[in-house]
Amino acid sequence: MTQAQHFEYLLRLGDNALVLGQRLGEWCGHGPVLEQDIAITNIALDLVGQARSWLSYAGEVEGKGRDEDAIAMLRDVGDFRNLLLVEQPNEDWAYTIVRQFLFDSFNYYLHDALRSSGDERVRAIAEKSLKEVTYHLRYSSEWMIRLGDGTEESRAKMQAALDDLWMYGGECLVVDEIDKAAAEAGIGPDLNLLAPMVQTRRASILEEATLSVPSNSWMQGGGKRGIHSEYLGHLLTELQWMQRAYPGMEW
Repeated sequence: MTQAQHFEYLLRLGDNALVLGQRLGEWCGHGPVLEQDIAITNIALDLVGQARSWLSYAGEVEGKGRDEDAIAMLRDVGDFRNLLLVEQPNEDWAYTIVRQFLFDSFNYYLHDALRSSGDERVRAIAEKSLKEVTYHLRYSSEWMIRLGDGTEESRAKMQAALDDLWMYGGECLVVDEIDKAAAEAGIGPDLNLLAPMVQTRRASILEEATLSVPSNSWMQGGGKRGIHSEYLGHLLTELQWMQRAYPGMEW
């Protein structure tokens, strides 16, 4: 695995956490009830903390003197390597939960596998993050079931969100050159081995939630290569505004 590929792989891990953390942070003060407002904000904080760990290490691997703040705040849209799924807008609570579940059902197995990475730093970050990631999956799974198998209205909203977001749920399992290089170097897992576990978990929860698996098998892609939806630009405008307006500002 080349230095550049190593850097790209770490960017993907960090950007997924950073972008989803920022998206969930939009719920702060706007949650459907106080308890869930606090819960979803705490998950956002978990993800931002994980992003700092991954992007800090990415900066060290890159070797150009950039720390996690510079990497997060001073890159443009095309330089981000997050999945398209995590940049999709909140819309409502149903969309937020479905997006979270589709990501968590992949992220849990990814972090579990990364604990066996041949890269000591990757192994340590994954080990530290797994407890949080495990909770995230439990949280989103419980809400999938609660709302999917709830009232007629809640089920309809969850099904609509699932139908819309399903096409973004497959990009995480698509193997490209970076994923292949990481697996061959023993740094990351073989995504082909994770796929059955992810798909089984998703199918099990959807069945318990009485939600129908969308028939659309075509999946969106491009986020891991820097090709994004229009939503990421707006998200980064809010995330990066302060550092862009006042370069080098220190608290």
